[in-house]
Amino acid sequence: MAVSCSLILSPLHFNFIANNKDINKNHSFLSANPLIFNISSKPTNINKGSSVVLCSYKSGSGLTAEEKRVLRERYGFDPNEYISEAKNERIKEGKKQGKGKELVAEEEARVHRTTHKLLQVLGGKAKRKKLLSPKGMDVRPMMEVVKGAAFDILQAADGCPASLRPGRWLDLYSGTGSVGIEAISRGCSEAHFVEMDPWVVSNVLQPNLEWTGFLDASVIHPVRVETFLEQADRFSGNGPFDYISVTPPYTQVDYGMLMSQISKSPIVGENTFIVVEYPLRTDMLDSCGCLVKIKDRRFGRTHLAIYGPKWAQKKRKSDKTLQNTT
Repeated sequence: MAVSCSLILSPLHFNFIANNKDINKNHSFLSANPLIFNISSKPTNINKGSSVVLCSYKSGSGLTAEEKRVLRERYGFDPNEYISEAKNERIKEGKKQGKGKELVAEEEARVHRTTHKLLQVLGGKAKRKKLLSPKGMDVRPMMEVVKGAAFDILQAADGCPASLRPGRWLDLYSGTGSVGIEAISRGCSEAHFVEMDPWVVSNVLQPNLEWTGFLDASVIHPVRVETFLEQADRFSGNGPFDYISVTPPYTQVDYGMLMSQISKSPIVGENTFIVVEYPLRTDMLDSCGCLVKIKDRRFGRTHLAIYGPKWAQKKRKSDKTLQNTT
């Protein structure tokens, strides 16, 4: 008899079989829930009348997901390993039955997600207020050093270094909403947030807007960015935005296609400013529709490109000339 140990994940019920001839008939395990012992036995070299202990699972008496995590951690195992394996198996089985997409959404909803307060508003009315963000890397907020630099450049390019003009801000791939919230704090009269993850909207974005007092100045669009851009007239309603921030998950977008779609959308006007965060080794064009690139800066592996009207580019050049002459 070979015995292999694994983590306790469900209660054990022992059945004793006196007749070893019936071992193969009664030897059964439930693979969906790993048990404390996986016991395999061979009828060779077993005396008659000897007892064999078999493990079986009683439906409805298992541990909760959180209790399983605790047990795995207690015994030195990765608490997420079993969950990931079980999740993948259920999704594979669902795909065979034609229910792949539904099961993927269901499994994603089962994952326990939590938040913490690591971000803060950098300037304006809500300066130093802490913001919620999800733990883990499923949502990647703009780094504060990048966000601060972006707003400093925008304010200088727009001719008002102390604040933003009271226009409308569009925060694409908004996640925590930290960029759009920063915009309202610094003077924007209204911000639109496009975020497709319902958990992030209800547990992160909306609480952040309530905490900063900006909920009444905000509009949340719980749709995909591609859908928003395709139906921009329906969602935005009041013509081009004054400012647009684009902070997508790096590996999930084609920047060329995304910027092309934005440039052809009615959300962009001749006086719009666009802030784009993009990764290293990504080629960004020198223009976006009628707008020109007025700044491109690097922060480690992150790059920041800012597009704006031609008058903003001329103003920056004239400012530099004036500084050099003085």
